[in-house]
Parts: sequence; C-alpha cells; structure tokens
Amino acid sequence: MEIVLYEPEIPPNTGNVARLCAATDVPLHLIEPLGFRLEDRYLKRAGLDYWPHVRLAVWPDWQSWLADARERRGGRSPRCVMTSARGGAPLHRFAFEADDCLIMGPETRGLPAALLEQGERVRIPMQPGGVRSINMSTATGIVLYAALASSGLLDAPGWC
Repeated sequence: MEIVLYEPEIPPNTGNVARLCAATDVPLHLIEPLGFRLEDRYLKRAGLDYWPHVRLAVWPDWQSWLADARERRGGRSPRCVMTSARGGAPLHRFAFEADDCLIMGPETRGLPAALLEQGERVRIPMQPGGVRSINMSTATGIVLYAALASSGLLDAPGWC
C-alpha cells in the first residue's frame, strides 16, 4: 500500500497525512508542484516528531512517479485507486489489494479528469446536503484504513 498526494496545497493536511503514514508504515509520495515548501513550519508542526519515521519521496511530476512505480513492480503498472467526490465505487464496497496506490488530489480542485481515467475510482459515501467533500487528510485516513482492512493487511503480524 502507498499514499500518493498529487499536487497537495495545504501544509497541515500534508503533515497530517505524513503522520498517518508514519503510524502505518505506508510510503508517502508527493507529486509536485507543492503548494508549500517542505521546510514549512506548519507542515513540520503537523507531523511533529514523526517525520523521521515517514518513508517520503517527492516527484517532479506524475509521469516520474509512475515510471518509478512501474520499475519497482518489475515493469507492471501499479493499480491506482483514485479518490473523487465526483463518483466512483462506494469505499465500503471496493475490493482493495495489498499493493494498491491510493491517490489523493489537491484540496481545492481534486484530481484532474485525465488522471482519474488512469485508475480505479472510489468515493467516501456522505449524506446529501451542504457538504460536497471531506478534508483531504481526513479522507486519506478513511480510505487508507478501509484499504488496509479490505486487503487483509490489518490482520498481518505487527499490528496492535
């Protein structure tokens, strides 16, 4: 399982996701451009003392990350599970796999349509009304734990 933040914009959100990745030992990939510098105090504060435990990689663009992901899989393309408030399989009905890459979009605009076409799409079910989406870092936690549970990874040794 891997988390990929595509062009994240808000430092505290990325810091919260980094802390989530440290807690779950899931690699975190950031696709540039970033809406902040990695030295940003708000980013570091959100991760507090967890940054040394984050397996972080920063990529100049989507294609660079994708090429590396294919190489790490022996030439096989990764299964990209894209999150979208604009549709997709309900999260609780999606069959995640242990080596999925969970792709989260920028906070203010979400993933571009062209990128959404390159993977599976899931959505977090919500009650109809005034909320159109959930905060990116909160959504990442919801999706990651659903994926870990669905794929059986939470039952692996070492989880407490």
